[in-house]
Amino acid sequence: MKNLRNRLKFAAGVALASFALFGVAEAQEKKTIAYLAPSLDISYWQWVGYGVKEKAKELGMDYVEFTSENSPAKQMDNARTAVTKGVDAIVIGPVSSTSTPPLLAYLKSQNIPIAFAGIGPQPGQSDYTSSVTANNYETGKAQGSFVCKLAKDRGGNQVGMLSLPQDRENAQKYLKGAEEAFKADGCELAQMLETRGLTVNEAVTQANDMLTAHPDIKAIYGMYDEAGTGAAKVLQTRGMTGKVGIAVADGSPTTIALLKSNAIQGIFFQEAVGQGIDGTQQVFNAISGTPVKKDLALVMPLVTADKVDTPEAKAVIARVFPPAN
Repeated sequence: MKNLRNRLKFAAGVALASFALFGVAEAQEKKTIAYLAPSLDISYWQWVGYGVKEKAKELGMDYVEFTSENSPAKQMDNARTAVTKGVDAIVIGPVSSTSTPPLLAYLKSQNIPIAFAGIGPQPGQSDYTSSVTANNYETGKAQGSFVCKLAKDRGGNQVGMLSLPQDRENAQKYLKGAEEAFKADGCELAQMLETRGLTVNEAVTQANDMLTAHPDIKAIYGMYDEAGTGAAKVLQTRGMTGKVGIAVADGSPTTIALLKSNAIQGIFFQEAVGQGIDGTQQVFNAISGTPVKKDLALVMPLVTADKVDTPEAKAVIARVFPPAN
């Protein structure tokens, strides 16, 4: 009996030791993903981070985030810090497309998979795992046609544009598509002004300057969400709401409210949360040895005031920004 008890104790001890070792191994296997944002002062990049964080949680990954403060040097420092801390994968909204070649060379040397979200790498770069962006060229064309129609419905063919920085490949694609649409549909781009800070105040200043310099502008193409908000504020101040049309890309609770009040006539929704989710899935696939989709160009559907409360629009909006608390 004593020998039996000893054998049982020994077996129990082995089982406990095995369980403990399994637990350690399981903890060691837990992966960490880093999100590198160009700036966390911008709602869009907060929403991409939300998508990364939520998907990481679902996949059993730890999450860390860094802000590059719109500095390529800080972006590179963040990448090095993340690697030093032992992250297994990175999702990034880059400061600019032109800033990406040295970053990609470094991460390749460290065997760290990287997914771009929102803004892709510099054209010609290929050493990345995945790039999850909007279908910017096709959206640029569609938004250009819509803006041109807004202008013609208001008795003119001159349009203005509040643009993202043109050192970003997504902005270049938006512009290319829009210019083709303007030419095909018979509209003239009277002026384009590039943002540097992506703030509503900057957009207000630029929209005011644009309408003062070009009073015949009948519609404004907003390439980012704050552009639409700023332009709508200017039109309200000038008593011109509805007299100059506005269409905007991205979407937010603010611009949805402006859409419902007809201060904005159309939003081309960009799935910020969805880009974070999909980018995280792709780098997880890479470290798990499962197939990866290198380039994902997400559709940006147009939603107008009469469609914003439909189930289809609500399903899109759920991947644009986080749910309200």
